[in-house]
This record gives sequence, C-alpha cells and structure tokens, in this order.
Amino acid sequence: MTGILMDGKALARQMESELAVRVQQLIGQSNGKVPILATILVGEDPASATYVRMKGNACKRVGMESLRVALPQTTTTDELLREIDRLNADPDVRGILLQHPVPPQIDERRCFDRISIEKDVDGVTALGFGKMAMGEAAYGSATPAGIMRLLRHYEIPIAGKYAVVVGRSPILGKPVAMMLLNANATVTICHSKTVNLPKIISGADIVVGAVGKPEFIRGEWIRPGAVVVDAGYHPGNVGDIEFSAVVEKCAAYTPVPGGVGPMTIATLMAQTVEAAEKSVR
Repeated sequence: MTGILMDGKALARQMESELAVRVQQLIGQSNGKVPILATILVGEDPASATYVRMKGNACKRVGMESLRVALPQTTTTDELLREIDRLNADPDVRGILLQHPVPPQIDERRCFDRISIEKDVDGVTALGFGKMAMGEAAYGSATPAGIMRLLRHYEIPIAGKYAVVVGRSPILGKPVAMMLLNANATVTICHSKTVNLPKIISGADIVVGAVGKPEFIRGEWIRPGAVVVDAGYHPGNVGDIEFSAVVEKCAAYTPVPGGVGPMTIATLMAQTVEAAEKSVR
C-alpha cells in the first residue's frame, strides 16, 4: 500500500497565504514600512541565481520586498563582510540570506557568522545552530526547519522513534539531526565513513536523505512502514533515495520534486516575517 505523500508544495502555498495576512498587519503596525529580505549572491552560478530569484518571487507573493545584492566572482572575504555589516545596520532589512556556495577565495563560515543573529533567518550562523541545538530560541536552518514543519503538519510521530540522517552538512544533516533529537527521537547521523550503512538504515523508523548523491540510499535498505524524507534533488527529478523502491512500502514519504524544496523557501519566508514581527513589538 502506498504511503502518505507529504506534499510540501501544498503546505507551502497554505503557509504563504497565512504569511500574506501577517505581512499586511505588519505594514499597518509600522507606518507602511514593508519588511525586506536581503539576498546576497556572489558570482554567477546559474543554480544559485535561480534559487535567489525563487526566493525573491516568494517575497512578492507574501507582500514583502526582496533586496538583491549581486557581487562579482572576484569578491574578497573582507568585501563581503563589509556588505553584510551594511545590511546588519539597515533597520529596514529584517532578514539576510547569503546564498551558498560562495567562490572558493571567500571564507564562507566567517561570512555566515557575521550575519546578525536577529537577521539570521536562514539559520546559518554557528551561534544560531548552538542555540537551536540547546533548545533555545533561534531561527533554524531553513531546509531542516521546513522538514520538521512538514512532519508536524502530517502528524508524523517523532518522540520515541529511531531516526537515521544520512549526511552531516552544517546546514542540513547536522541541524535536522539536532531538531529530531529535540523532538525526542533517538538519532544516528551517518556519513561517508559510516560502516554497515544498510544495516543501520534498515532499523530506522524515520530516514532522512541528506547526502547529496542521486539515489544513493537504496530502497532495499529501508524497512516497511518507515517514514522517508528526501532532501536531495538531482537532474532527472531524483533525490538521494531510490524513490521507486520505497513508495509502495513506506508509511509516509516526501516526493521529489514537491516535497522538501518548497518547504525550504516557505520556512525562510516564515522566519523573515517572524523577525519583522519581533522588530515592531
């Protein structure tokens, strides 16, 4: 029997409708000032440019403004830091997003951590990660936070479940593992050095694919009745998990595309609106 399709696209639309109402209330409370999300794009990577454009379009849909800052491929770390400082100091900018990846000559972590914690709506700073991991108030990394919203919306039990996260990136694998742990799951993080990966995955109640390799996680590794969350996206509309081999046996799953991806942008919008609301309290 086919599992529950966790439709991120539909939930994102619902979220945007609710956010549009909140944005209009914000504008009324702040003498007509429209909340601004600043996006920084360094270089000319086509995929990154597409993502920035999608985020700008989402801002329009909810009634916010998007301030796009485009910097050349030759930008240095110090030049990028100065731009982040300028946006941190701008009272009209409620959130700052530095599009990943940046060119290799830039110290990305240093630049991420320069973003003010109050404007870190993409959840990329080490301080934000630490606060989130400790259960304190912080904006979580947008993709992991979007995954958690999706699981809550579809009332997927997390407490007491065994979750396996395949991937340990600082903006996906590690934070989603901490969020699942905070939701009282027992969590194992797997990576390229993990031994007996199929055996570990086979025991999981919840499997999160965050490894960045097309169909790396084979369907035969996943037990019947598991919840499958695929955070990957690759050419040919495939994710990190062998979708065709799990859809008939899992309890619930995210499609690729239309699952995790839309939730990333919707969560970014939600966290920007929340930051703007805090600024007018």
